[in-house]
Amino acid sequence: MSGFLPDHRHADVRVSPNFGPRREGAKPDMIVLHYTGMETGASAEAWLCDPVSEVSSHYLVHEDGRIVQMVREGDRAWHAGKSSWSGQSDINSCSIGIEIVNPGHAFGYPAFPKRQIGAVIELCRGIIVRHEVAPQRVLAHSDVALGRKIDPGEKFPWRAMFEAGVGHWVAPSPRDGRAGLKPGDAGETVEELQSMLALYGYGVEITGRFDDLTETTVQAFQRHFRTRCVDGVADASTLSTLRRLIAELPEGLDQ
Repeated sequence: MSGFLPDHRHADVRVSPNFGPRREGAKPDMIVLHYTGMETGASAEAWLCDPVSEVSSHYLVHEDGRIVQMVREGDRAWHAGKSSWSGQSDINSCSIGIEIVNPGHAFGYPAFPKRQIGAVIELCRGIIVRHEVAPQRVLAHSDVALGRKIDPGEKFPWRAMFEAGVGHWVAPSPRDGRAGLKPGDAGETVEELQSMLALYGYGVEITGRFDDLTETTVQAFQRHFRTRCVDGVADASTLSTLRRLIAELPEGLDQ
């Protein structure tokens, strides 16, 4: 491919060779947000366009708000890796991937600039309209790649995104100091927790045992929805926030 017209009108185009067709006629109905996790935006952009890397995303959003499109929205970019959501395992085929320039936890993890987030919001709004993306399907890489990824991380401004019409969010329930469900616990309360996480979309197994995967899933949930304390303990704040999110899902998804 020598070039294409951008799907987002304000995007520059830099073609990545790392893409393919969406499998089994899949259409994008999900947005997955990442941070680049590299020291500079220029190095991240080059890596996403390097055939050696075998990774790509549809879009890259620089710190100054400049947007680069590397793969057409109709094609399958290679951004999610091994991942799952709501029983789907080929997330690349059903999603649009957006890489947000930020060096990440390995390099100091600075805050995301307001201008950059403004550009992400505008980009997501357009994708949502073009592909009818439901609010609860605007997700973090950490949501779909449990235990493997933690981006875009706890500093990502999910509340600002939601208030601008992007994503699903509720104000986190306050912490009250009571002990919560933790590794080693077992029983009906753990099964209920796992069932709620799975209902929302997380790839957790319902075993009734608070195992390593459950702890990892709770951390992923907290990293998105209860960011002030990401400890993997399902305290009252975590459980209440999760219940309220489920209660606000479209009718039929919370049954």
